Amino acid sequence: MALTRQVISTLRDDGTDALGTRTVAMKVGDASIVSGSLLTVESNHFCVLKSRGAVLNVYDTGQYALETPNAPLLGSIAQGFFGGNSPWQYEVIYINRSKLLVRNEGIATSAEMAEMSYVVDYYIHIDSKEEALDLITHMPFAGVEIDTAEIAEYAGPAIEQAINQVIQVTKMENINERIADVRELVKQHLGDFLKVYGIMLNDLKVLIMPRDDRMRELISLQAIGLTPIEAVRYYLALRMAEKGLVSAPNAAAGLPFNIGAPATGVMPLGDVTGTSAR
Repeated sequence: MALTRQVISTLRDDGTDALGTRTVAMKVGDASIVSGSLLTVESNHFCVLKSRGAVLNVYDTGQYALETPNAPLLGSIAQGFFGGNSPWQYEVIYINRSKLLVRNEGIATSAEMAEMSYVVDYYIHIDSKEEALDLITHMPFAGVEIDTAEIAEYAGPAIEQAINQVIQVTKMENINERIADVRELVKQHLGDFLKVYGIMLNDLKVLIMPRDDRMRELISLQAIGLTPIEAVRYYLALRMAEKGLVSAPNAAAGLPFNIGAPATGVMPLGDVTGTSAR
């Protein structure tokens, strides 16, 4: 009987990586994985080998022949003795050690109880074998993969708590002045939270803006030096101009608009040309 070995790898037939840029961990559970199978670990992966729920080994980059802890059995012999099923059920878990991008979005409230939208982008990675074990120990698999969306779901409450800690005591117009404080607090809370799962936090970016589009435009107008009432007038004028209303400049200036007669305080046309109006 010819003895054959199965090669276990994350590379597909077309050369692409099954983990890609969004999968943090992926497990391969197959009865055909037996002692003597070849385990291939790419340079940007870790691999954890489990059997019957117990962790047997954690592998770095390279290729390894799998063996049972006590009596190694070659794959084909095991298949023949046990009717096509191995007595040792292996579970191979690949962990992505590349930097992966994660995004969290949510709503916070300012000191005036105005709703503010926030977007937090950050990079994560698994740095060591020990951290790879922490990941599979503390974060359960809902299926065969753990992706960046699940990481974002876990991290969401920690990010929301850190952002609200600053935003809820800050007036809306002053939030941008405290964005550095928000960023540092989120980085601290999120880094401590992810560390439990063996995940290292790298670069982080925080963006906070009013949830209401009108409020964003009004704040932008005030940012160029307009008073609150002037910002409201200019916002109204812009909306009127979009509708093609000729009275838009009057709204911006705060002057009445009269049809068929000059507005109060406006010089008649005859006076402009140097002749009296008749």
